Amino acid sequence: QVQLVESGGGWVQPGGSLRLSCTTSGFSWRYYNIGWFRQAPGKEGREGVSCVHSIDNIAVYADSVKGRFTISRDNTTNTLYLQMSSLKPEDTGVYYCATDPWADYAHLRAYEYDYWGRGTQVTVSS
Repeated sequence: QVQLVESGGGWVQPGGSLRLSCTTSGFSWRYYNIGWFRQAPGKEGREGVSCVHSIDNIAVYADSVKGRFTISRDNTTNTLYLQMSSLKPEDTGVYYCATDPWADYAHLRAYEYDYWGRGTQVTVSS
């Protein structure tokens, strides 16, 4: 059974930092894409934030987070991280971890991701 469980969300002031974690289990694919998406309050749809491919470790970032967020993986613990710095109020939302099995390369097309976590809330405000 595939599971993705996010943690690390919370409230932070603008300019602050948070690190999100996604613990995974049940992965049986030889290669895949794994990443972070977010849904802002009152908005439909999930925005791709960052992802990384399991084979080449090439990462992709949304323009809105480049230079502020860093994605990383710990293969020994099957955990995906998202280090978020210089947070802005517009970063507020529910952050989801998701995976696209058998993906050939890193991408942020949410509709191609098959498995999702339940999300963790991030609130950036003063």
